[in-house]
Amino acid sequence: MRTDVSFDSAGLTIAGHLYVPDRPAPGPAIVVSHPAGGVKEQAAGHYARQLAERGFVTLAFDAAHQGESAGLPRGLEDPAQRVEDVKAAVSFLTTRDEVDPERIGALGICASGGYVVAAATDQRIKAVATVSAADIGRQFRRGAEDDQDPAVVQGMLAAAAAARTAEARGAAPATFPLFPSDEQAARAGGQHVFDGWEYYCTDRAQHPRSAKEFTLSSVDRIVAFDPFRFIGLIAPRPLLMIVGTEAVTKHMTTEAFERAGEPKRLHWIDGASHVDLYDRYVEPAAAELAGFFGNVL
Repeated sequence: MRTDVSFDSAGLTIAGHLYVPDRPAPGPAIVVSHPAGGVKEQAAGHYARQLAERGFVTLAFDAAHQGESAGLPRGLEDPAQRVEDVKAAVSFLTTRDEVDPERIGALGICASGGYVVAAATDQRIKAVATVSAADIGRQFRRGAEDDQDPAVVQGMLAAAAAARTAEARGAAPATFPLFPSDEQAARAGGQHVFDGWEYYCTDRAQHPRSAKEFTLSSVDRIVAFDPFRFIGLIAPRPLLMIVGTEAVTKHMTTEAFERAGEPKRLHWIDGASHVDLYDRYVEPAAAELAGFFGNVL
């Protein structure tokens, strides 16, 4: 059963979907955090439903400044706030009669793979899992494949600085697009760019509340974020990282995994790209996640 819920995160009201399975309470629960630009009705909702069907209370929610959650300016992607949102979701679950507060895990998809790792300094999170984990700071600094011209990030930082000055003088928050304008431009950007455009901008999975642009004031926040720096602090709590064999970002998962402590497990989904794990391979990934959380929560 899905219920619309809300909770506080650093003074902002966060909108969520709580999925409660038909089983005795209290039991294990999982916070499910969406990719950058996504909303709870997309990939996070798919995983939350699948895991609820397997017996877990799950909570998918919109990040602050995005979706149905509060926060101005709209379209701000603030890693520090995103990490706080995950911790606030844990706090909310601890208040629910359906949840055993000693059996709460966290699942992050794409950039939220980094956000849940960073949030796991909160030891109420007893187990951590990621799907297509991405280091959003690294991606902005170096590109998804680490081949970006350094001038790109310097140009974005200059634009962000100028936007902050303009806003201080009364201008509206400036934004930048997350996706190419059309299919031709998306295909020209390579398979990873096209996959993201197809997921978010076509009937494949588009949603009216998913972000199509971020504020320029997001850029300097994102560039300075290093989510996997302290991944070793998760241990001795268990970690599962799921990644597709065809994911352009798989090096981000494998390098983070090497830095993590035991117990840990890396699971490959054969044939899946980064974005494929948002919708096309949810069933096998959710089965792996259910086994993992079922054993450790």
